This record gives sequence, structure tokens and C-alpha cells, in this order.
Amino acid sequence: MEDPDIQPPVNPIPAAVVLIFMVITAVEAVLSLGEAGLVGGPGAVGWRLAQIRDYGFSDQVFNQMLAQGVWPWEGLVRFVSYPFIHQSFTSAIFGVVLLLALGKMVAEVMGQVAFLVLFFSSAIVGALTYGLLLDEQIWLTGAFPAVFGLIGGYSYVMWRHLEQQGAHQLRAFSLIGVLMGLQLVFGIFATVGMLWVADLAGFICGFLLSFVVGPGEWFRLKNRIRRD
Repeated sequence: MEDPDIQPPVNPIPAAVVLIFMVITAVEAVLSLGEAGLVGGPGAVGWRLAQIRDYGFSDQVFNQMLAQGVWPWEGLVRFVSYPFIHQSFTSAIFGVVLLLALGKMVAEVMGQVAFLVLFFSSAIVGALTYGLLLDEQIWLTGAFPAVFGLIGGYSYVMWRHLEQQGAHQLRAFSLIGVLMGLQLVFGIFATVGMLWVADLAGFICGFLLSFVVGPGEWFRLKNRIRRD
């Protein structure tokens, strides 16, 4: 008979988080093995660049669609496909580590549907902001704008927690402050362009959207509307 008091050493990760993690990991595994020459033959070395070209978000491609007023499917899909393709193996590792840590917390507190809403909405808003505000040659790839949206969700949870304790709510933004500071320092030593703009937009989207999809927030919003 199984002892009901025995708990697993690690809490299970919600299925939606695992699904996103598995897709990113599978894509990166194929691309990394191809670059190492272990699969796909000589042509596999160029798989990563081909995937970035086909599924990454390009400011130039976006500007062309905007100018022509034509929105083909292969252009629109880039808004949600670019988080699954990274510029390097190292970038992908950082992305999935943050995804698992923050995604688990967001999905457990807000629910898996809310996690998916935050992830993809932040990715879309990050790309839109990058395309509308900037004129960059660097392609936008990787899970970071979406993950920064999850950081927005984490900040929302901290905001509500500090509110209940009567503490200073600006402490909820300590994590995003540290991460943006690290990005600034990293930008001094590496050419990363203005990719941080998409990350910051993703964070703002995730934080604000949490006040709609967060626990009990929809009912609070409806009550405010009725009172007004």
C-alpha cells in the first residue's frame, strides 16, 4: 500500500509549462545536433539560420507588411514562432531555465490557461513593440520576451502579496530591475542591439495582463465596472 504521507521530492511541473519546454528543447536539440554534424549531413550546419529566417521575427519583414497592408500567414506566424528558436545553445538554456522556474510559479498560482495567455501575449506584444518603435537589422528570436511576460506575472503575485501585508509594493519589481540591469551590463560587452525593448514590452504586458487573468481579478474588474 502506498503511504499517503510520502510526498515527491519535486513538485510536478504543470503540463502547459512542460509542453512549451519540450517544444523549445526539441527544436534546440535538432539545431545543435545539426551544427555539431551529428545529424542531417553537411547541410545541417545552416539549419539554425534557415529557421531564424523562416520563423524568426524580422523588423524589416514587419515594416514591409505594414507598408503594403498585406498580412500573409507566413508573416503573422512569426509573432508566436520566434520564441521557440534561439540564436545559440547557451541562449536556449537560459531561456528554458527561466521558463521552468517562472512558468511553474505562474501556472500554479494563476492556472495553466493564464500561463499560456501571458506567454504568447507577451511574445506578440514584445515583437509588435520591437517592430513599431525600432528599425533594427537584428532578428528577434528566443523565449525572452515571453519569459519576461512571466516575470510580469511573478511581479503581479508579489504586488498582491505585499499589498496584503501592507508593505511597500515597489519591491515587487526587484527581479525585473536586477534582470534589466544585467542586460545593460551584458550589452556593454556584446552587440545585442535593442532586443531589450522587446523584453521590457513583454514584461509590461505580462504584469498588466495579470490584473485580468490573475486569481479573482476578472470578478474584481466586473465589480468595478458595475460600480462605475
